[in-house]
Amino acid sequence: MADQPGAAPVATDQGFSKTLRWWDGVVINLAMPAALFVSLGASIGAIGVWTAVALWGLTAVLATMHNWAYSEVAGLLPHKSGGVSVYANEAWKSRFSFVGPVATFGYWFAWSSSLAIYGLLIGTLVQSEWFPTATWSFFDGSVHIGLPHVIAVFVIILGWAANVLGLRPAVWTMTAMGVLLMIPVVIFIVLPFATGHWSSASFTVGAPGAHHWIGLPTALTWMFIMAWSVYGIEATASFVPEFKDTVRDTRLAMRGSALLVLAVYVLMPFGVAGLAGQNAIEADPSTFYSAAFAKLFGGHGGSVMTVCLIAGLLLMMLMTSADGGRVLYGSSKDGLTLKQLGTLNRFHVPGRAMTLDLVLNVLLVLFLGNTLAILIAGNIGYVLMHVFAISGFILLRKDRPNDPRPIKLSASWTGIAAGLAVIDLLMLYFGVTHSNVTGYGSARELLIGIAVLSVSVVLYVYRVVVQDKSRLRLRETTSAAVRHPAPVAGRAAAASGAFDE
Repeated sequence: MADQPGAAPVATDQGFSKTLRWWDGVVINLAMPAALFVSLGASIGAIGVWTAVALWGLTAVLATMHNWAYSEVAGLLPHKSGGVSVYANEAWKSRFSFVGPVATFGYWFAWSSSLAIYGLLIGTLVQSEWFPTATWSFFDGSVHIGLPHVIAVFVIILGWAANVLGLRPAVWTMTAMGVLLMIPVVIFIVLPFATGHWSSASFTVGAPGAHHWIGLPTALTWMFIMAWSVYGIEATASFVPEFKDTVRDTRLAMRGSALLVLAVYVLMPFGVAGLAGQNAIEADPSTFYSAAFAKLFGGHGGSVMTVCLIAGLLLMMLMTSADGGRVLYGSSKDGLTLKQLGTLNRFHVPGRAMTLDLVLNVLLVLFLGNTLAILIAGNIGYVLMHVFAISGFILLRKDRPNDPRPIKLSASWTGIAAGLAVIDLLMLYFGVTHSNVTGYGSARELLIGIAVLSVSVVLYVYRVVVQDKSRLRLRETTSAAVRHPAPVAGRAAAASGAFDE
């Protein structure tokens, strides 16, 4: 039931405090435009503005449809922490028990490893804007450590500290960072047109100089890369047990986040590309935003843009750490990975899981330096997880037709989900087999991705056989689905069907 006015926050059956409202879930997803800032320039430089804008928009539409489907599963499983990867396990465990550990670990690694690359990007931006002469470095046996690496380690620790002290302080920080990030987002969407600085004269389709549309394999390969950024709006599902009014807040947070990111990913690439010009983006795909900002606001515009972009990257790191920790926690509670990760600290957050994130990313910064290959390798497990999760939407409808669904979509969504699963599979196939066309990957990244997923299987076997002292089974046999009472949505009972669509 929703909390009564003035009531103290209550704890869920897994120990989380129910302190969040739907707008907190939207704030968490304000981080997603930061991922667009990081990779938009590379896509425009490779396939032209018109093609990149079309593919970013299409991928955003697909992500929105995924989130719509996941909102029904979130209402069906409101007690589950860990989000859509845990939903995949719930749907598939009676058919093949290894889907769960592969989905959850692949999801966690894809999100967690990004902390290092965002930290390094912040370090690079700070050095470039304010300390251009600080070029000192020392060799640690693997990487030449410089100022960007030191700054990266600092911000990773800062993000960990903000999250490990509880979600409410982290959400306050995310809100402040989100407001700063939305300043350039709104400006790039509105002002280029309002001031007359926008022009499409330099826009092309396909690779620069080609002036023709790219083929389907190349398009699907780029969508595979884009999915890592856009599909991330599902992160809201990881916080479902912490919403005060489980049904109403979940529904509004997941769908509101999807619509917000859809608007940003469709409109901002179009606006900023017309302001900066395709040629300038091709020449400097990483930091062309500062020059574009300066075109609107003069000499200090570049510094303002850098501050806003750093805020967005910090927001992304906070969200990533919070989400990744809950995925490991939920995975452990479901018996899919090490038992030690399934505990909460005194602030009711998964401190151990977040600390593992911290250690992993500090090691990546200090001993790998450039984590782009690891990030792309992680995307293999991430997109595979979505194949399992969206098909799990269909399986849960088939296996539990009579379970309460306080957030219910129409019957046509079974077919829609099947179509989404096919598209995800195609993106995964072409992303793996044609990764060289984007310049983002090769056979090396494929092997890294396979190795990461293999670790999940090893940890699962260890958990079942050694820690739980149980027998390993290919399928979990259950006599009946575990049922939970339907939560109350707002002032009306969820069972009333008020949310049927």
